[in-house]
Parts: sequence; C-alpha cells; structure tokens
Amino acid sequence: MESDPAVSIATMNAQPGLRSGATPLAVRMRPTSLDEVAGQKHLLRPGSPLVSLATDRSGEQGSVSIILWGPPGTGKTTLAKIVAHTSGRHFVELSAVTAGVRDVRQVMEEALSRRDLYGISTVLFLDEIHRFTKAQQDALLPGVENGWVILVAATTENPSFSVISPLLSRSLLLTLEQLTDDDLGDVLDRAVSDPRGLADKAVLEPAARAAIIQLASGDARRALTALEASALSASAEAADDAAPVITDEIVSKAVDRALLRYDRQGDEHYDVISAFIKSIRGSDADAAIHYLARMIEAGEDPRFIARRVIVSAAEDIGMADPQALVIAVAAADAVQLIGMPEGRIPLAEAVVYLATAPKSNAAYMAVDAAIADVRAGKIGRVPTHLRDAHYAGAKKLGHGKGYQYSHDSELGVVEQQYLPDELRNAVYYRPTEHGNERDVSARWDKLKRIIRGK
Repeated sequence: MESDPAVSIATMNAQPGLRSGATPLAVRMRPTSLDEVAGQKHLLRPGSPLVSLATDRSGEQGSVSIILWGPPGTGKTTLAKIVAHTSGRHFVELSAVTAGVRDVRQVMEEALSRRDLYGISTVLFLDEIHRFTKAQQDALLPGVENGWVILVAATTENPSFSVISPLLSRSLLLTLEQLTDDDLGDVLDRAVSDPRGLADKAVLEPAARAAIIQLASGDARRALTALEASALSASAEAADDAAPVITDEIVSKAVDRALLRYDRQGDEHYDVISAFIKSIRGSDADAAIHYLARMIEAGEDPRFIARRVIVSAAEDIGMADPQALVIAVAAADAVQLIGMPEGRIPLAEAVVYLATAPKSNAAYMAVDAAIADVRAGKIGRVPTHLRDAHYAGAKKLGHGKGYQYSHDSELGVVEQQYLPDELRNAVYYRPTEHGNERDVSARWDKLKRIIRGK
C-alpha cells in the first residue's frame, strides 16, 4: 500500500525514521559507495590509494595501511567502512575508547590465521586512534608491518603528534578537508529525497537549508542531525492533512541556537571582522570576544580569524608590546594543531591579550611611509661604504671603504651614514610613549644622536 505523501513525519515512522530509539538519520544516510561520498574529491580520483584499495579484490594492490585525518563529520568512518566492505576483505572494527592491548593482539592473531588458512585479508578499522596509548599502538605494529591486517585508522588530531612514528612511517596519511557549503547542500538534498531519509515527505525551504548549512560548519553529521530535529519539530506543527514544512524559524527552535545573520562571503562577513579588529584596536576586550564568538558560531574559518589576529598584533600593538605577535602566532599554530571547537580557547586568549595590550602603529606607519617614498622614486644609491665588498674588483670601486664595524665600538654603535644621500634626513619610525615603546623611544633617540652625530 502506497503511503500518503501528506502524512506527517511523526506518523510515517513505521519505517526507520525520526522516533526516539530509531536509527538516527545520520546513520541511515551513511554512504554505501564511494560515489555517494560528499566532498573529498582529492582523495577519490581514479587510481588514488583509497579507490584502489576499495576496488582491489585480488590483493594485487598490496596491503598499504591508511590513516585518515580530518575534522569531525567529514567522512572518515564512512570511507573506512566503504573501503572494507567493497573490497571483499574481512572487516573488523575497534574503538580506541574501549579496546585494549589484549583486543588488538587478538585481532592480529585471528587475522594471521584467516590469511594463512583461507587466504582472506583483514581490514582493521580503528576509530579515534589518537586515544590509543603508545603500548596499544605498539601492539598494532607486527600486524601492519607483516601485512596481517590493512589498518584504516581515523583521527581528528594531527597524527604527527598523536601516532607513534613507526606506525606513521608504515602508513599512508590522507588528509580530509572540511566539507564545503555545496557539499553539505548535496548531503541535505539527498537526505530529504532518499527513501532512507525523509523520502520527500517533508519540505525543506531554501532559507532553512541555508540555515542548517551555516550551523553545520562543514560537519555532515551535524547537518543531518539538525535536519532530523527540524523535521520532527515541523511534523509536530503541521496540520494532519499537510506535509511538514521545515522553515528557518523551525530550525532555530529545533537546534536550540539562534540563527546568525552572517554570510561568509558577503557584507556581514566584512562588517563583523571589521568590528572585531576595531574592538581590539579600541582596547574593548568584551566587544572583541563578542565578535569572535559570532564568527565562531557562524562557522567562519578559524584560520581566517587567526590570520586577522596576527595582523592586528603587528599593526595595532606593534612595538608597544612585541609579545603580542608571539602570542597571536602561537594561537594560530594551536588552532591548526587542535582544530575546533577547542581552538576557540587559544583564539580567545590571544584576543583578550591584544585588546588589553598597549597600542602602537608606529612600525606599521614607518614601513608604509618608506614604501611611499620608494614608490615616489626617492631611492638614491646605497652609500659606497655600505656596498658589498666581497667580490673581485669591489675594492677598486671603493666598495666598503670607510665602513665602521659597530662591534668595534664600546657602545656597539658608531656615527655613520646608512641612508642614501637623498634621504639622509628622512624619518620613518616615530615611536609612541605607549607600553614597551616608551623605552624604545628613549633608546632610539640616543641611537640617532650617535649615528647621525647630533
């Protein structure tokens, strides 16, 4: 008997669906072939290691082990299971959260027996390998090195820091990329129409679709979970004779999170980042943290945020507190290493430091003033005594003649002309009296008096 397309999501759950206890939508929609995988095209080209392993039933492609590294919801587990099941090999799955050394050794022994007795190779999928201790990872080595198992491991953390070197050197590291908005759109569209999903029994409005994509921040699992929750809410509000309609308001209620007006490539993107930088420059830590939170919640690329923090440290704090740039770069490295959501913490630390630090744009203004002179043709020749004197014939040209070596002076600085004649009185760096630059200013005045004989 054919189902009435107008029946609500709540009443259609005779098939696996959205009721409590049913298989989650994200699990039901897990791709069963490489063709269904969203994104990761750089890993799925014909002849790539993943494709070769998935299509090789004879074992002729060898037994190379693979470590899949990428953000949550990008398809690591999906790819591992597709590779295992489509290759015809025996599949064993372990979780680093619950498995111990004994479990690993048992898998290795059984894999060796299976290979020797039946000629069947084993694919061992190990999720969250970064949670394995060194001893547990050591237990994997004999099986991986001797080809008893093909290890397909997944991790959200940098394997260079979380996987032991011997295991890493015996495996092929494949990096998964965060899913794009188009990738997430494909995932949602398939879930709405696919019989495994909503089977076209609910309508997903374009604004709601865009809202879910925004909230998902590149995570397919999060997108499908939000879609499932929204479909349930739409079902509860729909009339008995009408198909549920998922609106952006319903999405906001279902995921218990306000929908931010934020376009990562539009006006809001530029307005928020502008307010963020100006809040740091204005020393308002609360405002800077607010705009940081808005960007994080809207799914802004954390690397973009980190780059802007670095620029702010150099442009707005500068020599008033040189440590600001060190902290900004460290925060960017930390975000790259640990990813999100934990990356929000070092970003916040850097933002608060920058906002509360003394400010100076003197170094920034100095280089721009010098560039302006260069572009205007105010260049001049390098003074003869500063020119390179290390090549044959240089001394005949007078290069290096009269140069005074600063270290020969007790003060470590000597009276000497460094700027070209045309610019000998030019002033570019004008230090402020803010923070560390107050000391720099006093020292720079003394240095200039010695260097220029004034």
